[in-house]
Amino acid sequence: VAGDEQLARELERDYDYAGVDTCAVDGMCLTACPVLINTGALVKRLRREEQNPVLAAGWKAAAQAWGPVTRAGSVALTLADRAPAGAVRGATSVGRVLLGADTVPEYSADLPGGGPGRRRREGELGAGSGEPVAVYLPACVNSMFGGDGLGVTEAFARLLERAGLRVLVPTGIESMCCSTPWTSKGYTAGRAVMAERVSRIVREASRDGELLVLSDAASCTEGFAHIFDDQGVAVRTEDVVAFTAREVLPRLGEVSPVATSLVLHPTCSSTQMGLNDALRALGEAVAETVTVPDAWGCCAFAGDRGMLHPELTASATAAEAAEVRAIGADLHASCNRTCEIGMTRATGRDYRHVVELLEEATRPSL
Repeated sequence: VAGDEQLARELERDYDYAGVDTCAVDGMCLTACPVLINTGALVKRLRREEQNPVLAAGWKAAAQAWGPVTRAGSVALTLADRAPAGAVRGATSVGRVLLGADTVPEYSADLPGGGPGRRRREGELGAGSGEPVAVYLPACVNSMFGGDGLGVTEAFARLLERAGLRVLVPTGIESMCCSTPWTSKGYTAGRAVMAERVSRIVREASRDGELLVLSDAASCTEGFAHIFDDQGVAVRTEDVVAFTAREVLPRLGEVSPVATSLVLHPTCSSTQMGLNDALRALGEAVAETVTVPDAWGCCAFAGDRGMLHPELTASATAAEAAEVRAIGADLHASCNRTCEIGMTRATGRDYRHVVELLEEATRPSL
């Protein structure tokens, strides 16, 4: 008996959108599954199997020239931020029609301008006369997406100075990435290029694992850890949230809260890496009351997924956003730049990295 081929085609088309294109591949399904099944890993495999060879080649080329690519992206966002939003959105809308919604991001006025480059950070940051206590890998996502404040990288550098600690930012940082853009999209060749470069630089900078390795966006910290595991690099990897709570905060003396109330948005990566207690500890240092919404969940911005499919983030954040607006807190914080952008878009409240807020709370009195 012949099957219903039309129905099969419709189901395949619908699944490509609902199951593959709009999956955030954040792995949070694993935390809820009693047998620890990670459907995100399946979707990554499907994307690898179905990758467009032209796009895959383009992303490999991007990995080979990641420094210029990130700076170009930052400049483009800055120019877009200064241009009429309607004109920029119109241009991206045309691109999405011609090349596909899963290829060209949709611009919206709530996207920030670009951030500062990372090359100027190369060398030692902080204060004190001792050896660096860690290798610090500022995330490229903070370089591409700026904000109204200092940004987590500058805030962390200032906190290190106050705490009398030093870290080393390796030469070549501008060309480094945690490889999540390639991993999540299924572009294995580009990921291999980046993984080799990151491993080589970190091996040398950390003295073959003698120094701890830090990064300042939770998903990027997780991505670096995966690279090191895959490449057999024996280094300890930690997010700046955990490092700041353990090593920096105790050295800052008494910290006076700068706000009555703070809402925290833990991220998928902070949850899976066990960072949320440290995230709350930093939040409690800067605000009298700290709330994690009962409806907390993945914001589904997922790197650029929230720009490719804005409806994904809108759906994922609806309940949490309503609760956040009802709480009406003074401050809102998270620990990953794209999640901060996604939650800012969803709630209309300004989400910033919690380390930025700690820097403001510990500024010396004039």
